[in-house]
Amino acid sequence: MTVPSVTPSDIRRALLLREEIALLDLRHEAAFATGHPLFAANLAADRIALEAALRLPRKDVPIVLYDAGEGLVPAAADQFKALGYTDIRQLDGGLDGWRRAGYEIFEDVNSYAKAFGELVEHRRHTPSLAADEVADLIATKANIQILDVRRFDEYATMNIPGSISVPGAELVLRAGRAAPDPETTIVVNCAGRTRSIIGTQSLINAGVANKVVALRNGTIGWTLASQKLEHGSNKRGEIGPFEGAEVNARNVAYRAGVRHIGMAEMADLQAQTDRTLYRFDVRDEAEYSAGHLKSFRHYPGGQLVQEIDMAAPVRGARIVLTDARGVRADMTGSWLAQMSWEVFVLDGSYDGALEVGPPVVVPKPDPSRRYRRPYEGTDVNLAAMQAYLDWEYGLVDQLRRDATHGFYVI
Repeated sequence: MTVPSVTPSDIRRALLLREEIALLDLRHEAAFATGHPLFAANLAADRIALEAALRLPRKDVPIVLYDAGEGLVPAAADQFKALGYTDIRQLDGGLDGWRRAGYEIFEDVNSYAKAFGELVEHRRHTPSLAADEVADLIATKANIQILDVRRFDEYATMNIPGSISVPGAELVLRAGRAAPDPETTIVVNCAGRTRSIIGTQSLINAGVANKVVALRNGTIGWTLASQKLEHGSNKRGEIGPFEGAEVNARNVAYRAGVRHIGMAEMADLQAQTDRTLYRFDVRDEAEYSAGHLKSFRHYPGGQLVQEIDMAAPVRGARIVLTDARGVRADMTGSWLAQMSWEVFVLDGSYDGALEVGPPVVVPKPDPSRRYRRPYEGTDVNLAAMQAYLDWEYGLVDQLRRDATHGFYVI
């Protein structure tokens, strides 16, 4: 089949006007990470059959395909057509066409979430401490509590000594139990920068009484400072919000532009078939498996903010979040809204029939074709770690040059 083309300027116009568009890079993740447009999402050609239905729920959503000259587009367009997708086009000139048009190329994965995190720190001056400063606090037995906001499996692989696992959106829900003394300084860490910046600022935005700081550059910064990591820890933070957490989280969401809806409004959103609607349950996996609302996909809130390009590749779509306790949906929604998503939180609805069972799991890609993040695993490549940090430091300027993001920071 002949695949009709759209120009880079057409893509840019759609992004600026917040029209729905799925700009899909058909290369494998390792190639995608070498460079792509800011709002491109990676969907490797050999994974379309596995992932399309989950990631692209509306069959007539505008889809634009591209590669870097590998010739992947025609066969991929055929695959999408066979799956029932009706609006398939290709980017004129592919990635080189985007580059020739003078538009920005972003490296790595989850690039626009990471760029947003840098913008948050730049605008809010999110407080942080260097690795050596935190190590000194640990050595002197200072009144601190280190909260690791990565996924639990990342934490168990390697962690800052004495830290406990409180993944992303769980922070506001669990900080009161993790650090009950308001005089305790909370130190938030991730592997690099983004999740610790967002986690630290989440607690500050939600009004926790404690002093809160990020561990600057996370486990990467810790390693570059020649500090030792622990391995195999299994300390998990228990549920226990600090005083006022629920009300404060809802206020944060309101300030960010998140709207709360009930089942009637939810039904109206679902009936609008000319719009893409993503539905995410942002609780932890055990809660989801015990009982969840039908058609809501499991995606823990902290990871959803970091991996929004993977979870929701249709830029301009709507997002509905659910959480039986509300706090996690409100805090997650507040960040997605600031990333210029139209976000709703579904109130209640857990008193009726729930589906029971684990989340849908998509088979992982071949490791040889996956981009190896400099911050994962226990191998120490100091040059790659430093290069990664240097890249992140430049993202705010790249956002300014690109100028399609529409991000704001409350």
